[in-house]
Amino acid sequence: MDFDLTKDQQALKAKARELADGVFAERAARWDEREEYPWDNVKDLAAAGFMGMTVPREYGGGDRPVLDVILVIEEIARACGVTARIVVEGNLGVVGALREYGTEAQKRRYFPWVVQDGEKPAIAITEVEAGSAATDLTTHVDEAPEGWTLTGHKRYITGAGTSRLYLVYARFGGRPGADGVGGVFLERDTPGFRVGHREFMMGLRGIPEGELHFEGCAVPKENVLVGPGDGFKKLMAAYNGQRLGAATVALGLAQGAYEKALAHVTERKQFGRPIAEFQGLRWKLADMAIKLDAARLLIHRAAARAGRGFPEPLEAAKAKTFAAETAQQVTSEALQLHGAAGYGRSLPLERMMRDARMFAIGGGTLEMMRNLIADRILPSRADWRRRSN
Repeated sequence: MDFDLTKDQQALKAKARELADGVFAERAARWDEREEYPWDNVKDLAAAGFMGMTVPREYGGGDRPVLDVILVIEEIARACGVTARIVVEGNLGVVGALREYGTEAQKRRYFPWVVQDGEKPAIAITEVEAGSAATDLTTHVDEAPEGWTLTGHKRYITGAGTSRLYLVYARFGGRPGADGVGGVFLERDTPGFRVGHREFMMGLRGIPEGELHFEGCAVPKENVLVGPGDGFKKLMAAYNGQRLGAATVALGLAQGAYEKALAHVTERKQFGRPIAEFQGLRWKLADMAIKLDAARLLIHRAAARAGRGFPEPLEAAKAKTFAAETAQQVTSEALQLHGAAGYGRSLPLERMMRDARMFAIGGGTLEMMRNLIADRILPSRADWRRRSN
């Protein structure tokens, strides 16, 4: 078992850190304050080759394994959580699903959007009555003379309106349960597709979260990624990549906050000496360092074993749960160590703390992650649905 990065990985990590610290850190407050999508950063990501890193070379991508993407995400999240989240969706999630399940025509059409244009494809799962209970979704596709017709409503979709491409989870032909769910690609300019209300969020404000409305959208047959039967299982396998990416953004935010706290306590003096000499504060930093390393090891294990495929669900859930909780704890402690200055907007710590809070919810709540873990370590799975008498 080798924990050392290759020279290529070290260089990749250094390149990402240089871009994060030299460019993205200065801009991060702008996207947060204005609640604007970071188009300038997207151009820089594409120019650096950080979008489509997992895309095969024949489609213009880097053909890199998941671990390489994870290294880049963490470095960028240290400076800007919003931009790191774009890297997640520009390499994992929809991109991974397209790589594994897409037709040649789909790959030829959509991969250049990611690699060349910096497109962040959006995953459209959540509905008003289908959050954690994803298979309760009611958005549906019905057969039509030229393919399918998509009708329904999605909520809390990351990238609503800014993304050009959406992978919509939908029910085929009224077929009930998970077996009836598949995924179709929908482009932003499709007639009948409308972006609705934007939800203004606590953190990660530079990426819109909003509603999508599908009002009889025509979906060509060639836009079906996976159909019913095993479609939902395939889609959720791909989602484990997205989940691991989310864990890494949380880790990166925590790492960035920790680094700022470490520098601050060595410079700040009270009672005539650096506050780093007070045992209580030293223990806080020691605990932060332990949690960061543990979260990183869980993430790297899942990524390394995934290779160029999808992370194993149990490993992704463990990593996401621990990293999300670590991010909340570390960003909060880092702010505390800065005192009143940390609570102020002149420093990035309050933003990092707000950004970190999302990862206990998005991509699978911590409660659902623990349910998933328990289902795999215990001999029987829990049935969460209410049974009729």
